[in-house]
Amino acid sequence: MSGRVVHFEIPYDDGDRARSFYKAAFDWEVVQMPDMGGYTLVMTGPSGEQEPTEPGFINGGMLSREMASTRHPVVVVDVPSIDATLERMAELGGSVVAGKMPVGDMGFAAYVSDPEGNVVGLWETARS
Repeated sequence: MSGRVVHFEIPYDDGDRARSFYKAAFDWEVVQMPDMGGYTLVMTGPSGEQEPTEPGFINGGMLSREMASTRHPVVVVDVPSIDATLERMAELGGSVVAGKMPVGDMGFAAYVSDPEGNVVGLWETARS
């Protein structure tokens, strides 16, 4: 199904402080990814290699504000085509914050601003 929230991102100024805070506050598992520019994976519940193993929650990530597309947390929505979604968002009064970019061999991401100024992430899974 398209349009489901599949990920979240939380920007930080101090990565160690942010990781410690969320780990202590919610018992989240946080894993630094040095090969991904310091990105931190966040598991909010039981997870397999790429996704949660139980329904009802999503995983996310944390990244430095310099790397982030916004200064605030972002929800990321699954879409079948980022290109088509960016066109549709523009028709509806949204604007591109960061265009389509590859994320390893997993898929593609982009960020848009809605007419209210909120930033939303888009995710398109790579086709095999």
